[in-house]
Amino acid sequence: MEGAIIGCIVYFGCAILIYCIGIYARRCKKPMWFWSGTEVDPATITDVKQYNNENARMWKLYSLWYVAAGIAAIWNSIVAVMFLVLGCTVGMVILVATYNKIHEKYRVK
Repeated sequence: MEGAIIGCIVYFGCAILIYCIGIYARRCKKPMWFWSGTEVDPATITDVKQYNNENARMWKLYSLWYVAAGIAAIWNSIVAVMFLVLGCTVGMVILVATYNKIHEKYRVK
């Protein structure tokens, strides 16, 4: 039972951190970046506010993988780990593809 509680705390903690990235993205005045060490030049984005809103939504939805893992940890740690692995693999691929789609949509052409 202690393992389930620790798992819940860790998974929900990760979910909260990722969700906070979404909150930050929505409040950010400059275009939200995705790749570490890079910044998006505001002159290259057509609508910074909408661009950031879509980035925020993307991060908040991504946090749901970790919420699902936290909920699953209450009943079955194997299922929780499956959600975690899916979130870290498939979810990350979806995250990158979604960001690229958002960036392309709002990029000045």
